[in-house]
Amino acid sequence: MKNLKLKIGTLLTSAVMLVAVSCSEEFLDVPPTGVLAEAQLSTLAGIDASLIAAYSQVNGRGNRLASPSNWVWGSIRGGEANKGTDPGDFSSINPFQRFEANSASGDVGSKWNGAYEGIARCNNVLRLLLNPGPDVTEADKKRISSQARFLRAHYYFELKRDYGNTPYVDETVDYGSGLAEVSNTQDLYPFIEADLNYAKDNLPATQSQVGRVNSWAAKAYLAKVYMYQNKFAPAKALFDDVIANGVTSNNLKYGLVPYYDDMFRGKNDNHQESIWAYQAAAGTGSVNNANPEFDLNFPYNTGPSGPGNCCGFYQPSFTFVNSFRTNADGLPLLDGSYNSGANQVKNDMGLTTALPFTPDTGNLDPRVDHTTGRRGLPYLDWQDHPGANWIRNQGNAGPYSPKKYVYARSEQGTFQDNSSWTPGYTGINFMIIRFADVLLLAAEAEIETGNLEKARDYVNRIRTRAMNSKIKRADGSMAANYVVDIYKTAWTDANAARAAVRFERKLELGMEGHRFYDLVRWNTVQAELDAYLAYDSKLLVAAFGGAKFTEKHKLLPIPQDQIDLVGSDILKQNPGF
Repeated sequence: MKNLKLKIGTLLTSAVMLVAVSCSEEFLDVPPTGVLAEAQLSTLAGIDASLIAAYSQVNGRGNRLASPSNWVWGSIRGGEANKGTDPGDFSSINPFQRFEANSASGDVGSKWNGAYEGIARCNNVLRLLLNPGPDVTEADKKRISSQARFLRAHYYFELKRDYGNTPYVDETVDYGSGLAEVSNTQDLYPFIEADLNYAKDNLPATQSQVGRVNSWAAKAYLAKVYMYQNKFAPAKALFDDVIANGVTSNNLKYGLVPYYDDMFRGKNDNHQESIWAYQAAAGTGSVNNANPEFDLNFPYNTGPSGPGNCCGFYQPSFTFVNSFRTNADGLPLLDGSYNSGANQVKNDMGLTTALPFTPDTGNLDPRVDHTTGRRGLPYLDWQDHPGANWIRNQGNAGPYSPKKYVYARSEQGTFQDNSSWTPGYTGINFMIIRFADVLLLAAEAEIETGNLEKARDYVNRIRTRAMNSKIKRADGSMAANYVVDIYKTAWTDANAARAAVRFERKLELGMEGHRFYDLVRWNTVQAELDAYLAYDSKLLVAAFGGAKFTEKHKLLPIPQDQIDLVGSDILKQNPGF
């Protein structure tokens, strides 16, 4: 079994922001049943168990929208996928897809609550280290505090990307000490940088337990945070070091997994591309130790001949799938023609079972078939994708299914959990940062610091892997007309180079929760989502009719219930809400 599986449940108090408790009657201050006293936790074993609880919160612990997969916040909002807008189950997601959410919308606080629970757990660890037991050495304090601060930085970064500035609370602020008076007027980035710099300087290069973060993961994460602030020179310096010298926590030199799909298979977890991953596990007695949100994301109604069997709420969009079309030279259609002219999808393309559908026979990047399930093509080792039978509501969702992180038939019972109402929970690690992400961020940094050819080199490393990742049918024939190649002509124009790198992130990291955040930081979100909604809404009228992205939706609103708790004079709402 992998290391760092949750063994203590919700051992720590759940200090989800923002609640304040005070009481002047000492006889009422009785610890709740099941809550451990601080003296019990201040031992080395207790503090380390508290740290494991901070790690365990990374996947949201059953809060499906708090996971770092960011399937709603990054991919559905980014136009890679749609929820299908089924009017029944989980309709609280629909307003986010249509950019109609307000501060009182259901699920607007899901990421907020999950992240602040993680922050509370990290702060608890750091608070315990202020007065540890006699068996805790200075080396122990450094080892544990650097991991806790890395995790705290992660949780705050998630909040920053979704809500903007939110209240900053560290280990010095607790119940009864001003917690309810913390505003959201401070910029979070300096605090995030401080934690990651501390982690970078104090974490070891390798760990005895592979799930624990190392110094290289901290360097990669800090460089990513720099990129979100357009601090390209310091980001480049870190990326140079990470790419040349970085190793995983289990001491594998960073590199690309040779065959694209292999990085998403459980038997290969903690491979050379995995810079930091949530350590998921199946069959532990709790699906919260797996990937608890994936029960919603897998193909719908597959029965025993397919994975998950529920729920079909993560459907790849037409615009996204079309983006994998290539020209005669095997390069992306950077001019946007993947959605126009002869490439345009027709309204009768099979959105009901009675209408015909033929998968694209033109030139394609093979990553399309590692990322999405297309009708009539092999779906992992299960069967050829049957089309509408695996789609919850094709008229709302379109004809495609998600594929990344879906368990294969051969992974049943090992990297898939059968203990709950659906088998759609997996023990396949979810990679929060992987090496291809780093290479592409580094390519951006190279462009912005004047080295276009280095950027081309990084992109070509990734495209070479795509060239070697073509899917075959059982008879040995190619599953589709794969035509993909590297960029062979020198890059001399910065704008053209930016377009190529940004499009490569779309292809390489698709359906992994990055897209919306990329569009916002590039300041291309309005144009990209306008084009996406204009195209997909013609095909999925019930899902998108009238949907429109506006500037205010770059951020989620601050949850209204949080403002109600402390007052609008303390917690400021984001503009436009």
